[in-house]
Amino acid sequence: MKTFLIIIMVVLIITIGLMLQRLFQGPTIFDRMNGLGVVTADTILLIVIYGFLDGQPGMYVDLAMAYAMMGCLGSVVLGKYLGGKKLQ
Repeated sequence: MKTFLIIIMVVLIITIGLMLQRLFQGPTIFDRMNGLGVVTADTILLIVIYGFLDGQPGMYVDLAMAYAMMGCLGSVVLGKYLGGKKLQ
């Protein structure tokens, strides 16, 4: 089971690398937003899988939830900024 989780982690890291390329070189803002969302989701998965490998999933799931909340808030703020509305 540990080998399977490590393989999943390697695949997620490769996916994050590809999405970082899309994030920095995306021709449109939608490509960049998509890349940012995938990087955030994959990072959350990495945190949870590492928690299972470390033997303390409860602590890492809490960290992943906090990261997810920050990512969601960041996406909303960025969407409002790109939409031309004020942030108030």
